[in-house]
Amino acid sequence: MLLKTFGWSFAVTALALAAAVFYGGWTGFGIVAILAILEISLSFDNAVVNAGILKKMNAFWQKIFLTVGVLIAVFGMRLVFPVVIVAVSASMGPIEAVDLALTDKDRYQQLVTDAHPSIAAFGGIFLLMIFLDFIFEDRDIKWLGWLERPLAKLGKVDMLSVCIALIVLLITSLTFAAHAHQHGGAHADKAETVLLSGIAGLVTYMIVGGLSGHFENRIEEDEEREQEAQGEAERTGKPRSAVALAGKAAFFMFLYLEVLDASFSFDGVIGAFAITNDIVLMALGLGTGAMYVRSLTVYLVRQGTLDDYVYLEHGAHYAIGALSVILLVTIQYEINEVITGLVGVVLIAWSFWSSVRRNKALAKEGSDDPADPDKSRAVTGT
Repeated sequence: MLLKTFGWSFAVTALALAAAVFYGGWTGFGIVAILAILEISLSFDNAVVNAGILKKMNAFWQKIFLTVGVLIAVFGMRLVFPVVIVAVSASMGPIEAVDLALTDKDRYQQLVTDAHPSIAAFGGIFLLMIFLDFIFEDRDIKWLGWLERPLAKLGKVDMLSVCIALIVLLITSLTFAAHAHQHGGAHADKAETVLLSGIAGLVTYMIVGGLSGHFENRIEEDEEREQEAQGEAERTGKPRSAVALAGKAAFFMFLYLEVLDASFSFDGVIGAFAITNDIVLMALGLGTGAMYVRSLTVYLVRQGTLDDYVYLEHGAHYAIGALSVILLVTIQYEINEVITGLVGVVLIAWSFWSSVRRNKALAKEGSDDPADPDKSRAVTGT
């Protein structure tokens, strides 16, 4: 079962790591491994959400998601999108950007380094919005209750996430401008670019979130109409085709999943720039991680264990929040890439350990509903 589900991921991992050693030596091997772990840790909640929607689709659309969807996710967002980021930020064509990355690494490195403030501002604000929207939402199950309860109350204020993100962006850009002028003004002209890039990250998040919400609403509307139609068919004695029921909403489910996957892949792609500027290693690492996310989605659907480890989603979002701060800090200061990569892993491991402890405590209490929020709070003290 495990080999059947993760077989392709294992094969891609072996090929990617071998290519990394051939391309960048053991340093490249380590960077690709960290990027793959980062992508998996940041996208675990994506796999959980995907699995929850995928199990509602018929076999045909599940296959479409796991074939065409993989092409879009792995080759589109994880391979093409980093090229687009570099091309836009460095004002060059995508082909030229790829050619430069392969033939003139020193110049490419310099161009990416010069563009890093705008890339970090865009990504930092985008990731910050994901984190803020998560912690300001009131949830039945809370991991760090002492922190999440008051934040959920604050979240009732309209547009609070946007306001905080804009304040953080303004402080970051002003601090960057002051720092640049203080040290000779080498990047003083980029202060405005940092501000505009951060706003672009905020706008991108709101567009992606709006599209995801639109498709989610369409799915709910279609499900309601299908249930009404099914009830009418039962009353008239003319049952509807199961294929029609599955197919009518499935297309919108597929579109919603792709938009959702794109929104989650931004954090991995943008976060990768905090670890390496080498586009080849980035593509190998993120592509490998994306394969595991897809395999994990299938595994969760087949095993039906979506609610076993309820704090993993919290851990993933706290990792996103930490990464957003790191990216914004790297606009001015250099942070070791190993530290950046391991922050997410530590937070995910902590949330997993907390989930295991919670499950053991619930089992000891004799609970027959491990997802019961009231019992969760009673056992964990959150």
